[in-house]
Amino acid sequence: MANRETWATRLGFILASVGSAVGLGNIWRFPFQTATNGGAAFLLVYLVAVVVIGLPAILAEFVVGRRAEISAIGAFDKLGHPGWRAVGALGVFGGFWTLSYYSVVGGWVVRYVGASVTGGYVGNPAEYFGAISAGPEAIVLHAVFMAITVGIVAYGIEGGIEKATRLMVPSIVVILLGLAAYGATLPAATEAYDYFLSPNLGVVIDNAPSVIPAAVGQALFSLSLGFSVMITYASYIGDDQSLGVDGATIAATNTFIGVLAGLVVFPLLFAQGVSPETSGPGAVFIAVPTALADAGMLGRVIGLAFFVVVLIAALSSAISLLEVVVSYLVDTHGYERKRTAVFLGGVVFTLGLPSAWNTAWLGWFDSIAVNLLLPVSVMLLVFFVGWVMAGDAVDELRTGAADSLSDLAPVWLWALRTVVLLAVVGTVALSLFELTGAPV
Repeated sequence: MANRETWATRLGFILASVGSAVGLGNIWRFPFQTATNGGAAFLLVYLVAVVVIGLPAILAEFVVGRRAEISAIGAFDKLGHPGWRAVGALGVFGGFWTLSYYSVVGGWVVRYVGASVTGGYVGNPAEYFGAISAGPEAIVLHAVFMAITVGIVAYGIEGGIEKATRLMVPSIVVILLGLAAYGATLPAATEAYDYFLSPNLGVVIDNAPSVIPAAVGQALFSLSLGFSVMITYASYIGDDQSLGVDGATIAATNTFIGVLAGLVVFPLLFAQGVSPETSGPGAVFIAVPTALADAGMLGRVIGLAFFVVVLIAALSSAISLLEVVVSYLVDTHGYERKRTAVFLGGVVFTLGLPSAWNTAWLGWFDSIAVNLLLPVSVMLLVFFVGWVMAGDAVDELRTGAADSLSDLAPVWLWALRTVVLLAVVGTVALSLFELTGAPV
């Protein structure tokens, strides 16, 4: 542990955390979740969830990670609460579970980057997606994406993850800004913005049992909460950094990129009369190519830029999910990093085979992750930090913070113990009703 890696710079930590948070959650999952849960009504609940639940919860993961200076499972032992190590284990398992199907979607993106160059998906986007999204080709693409992820993680924190995300995150923002500027010139842009940005509160009230857990689950997913990612990443930072500033920066940047993605996707769809309610994991892969089908060479260029962004985002999150498990084995058992990354990559690939073979399995894996594993993991962690760690958590949050932010630490603890905990417990209950189909 004396030679344990650290981030080379504070910016490196922030960009890696933003990269983990942005991911497919913002660009693949966010548009179809918004479309199937009331448009702007979903966006409103999502934004509230980020502020009320997401930001306090990300700080909870930060204080555990930096206080322990070790990976997620071992952190609870080092903090003197070995009985709670199951919380870290659940997060690690959740990340492992999610990466198995996440990599399959990443494989689709790899294929679509190539198809944007050749125009392979232009003729019949729905038929093209059906042909490549499941079966032998999907398995091969799943393996390719997983191999790239393993390669980055194998080179460590500074040499692999930090270098990769310092390039990835700015690239995502720059390309999305360009695409959003193009979207603003399209004839149906005003209609798209109204759909995406003008909420109907009646939709939230009438559909609360489905909209609220979906929005909260999306907030947790897009911030990489419940996967023990932020515990692991924070374990590599020093006491001179303000966790409050870093957490707010990460949450704000992640939310900005998510909204920016919506400002790209929805104008494209409305411009071609494509229904945004196209639901399911393949929504972006069918709807966006359909919207670009009649745009000729310009459509190919826009499609290439869009799917390059999606690929970069997918990789930035995938490496964080794999790092959580690799970090645990390297820290706790002293395993060699490169061999561990390769071995675990193989296990994740195997777990993802059902999702690669049939998209119905992928949807099931996703629902278990977002509606069960994530909120339960966050609920337990929030309870631990708020009621068990308590004073130590306040001290840790104050470390490295300016006086004005340091004074807010007790307020954060109070919010974590009450508002955040109750909100997450309610979300878990609604999610269980949603999964079981029980009446509300």
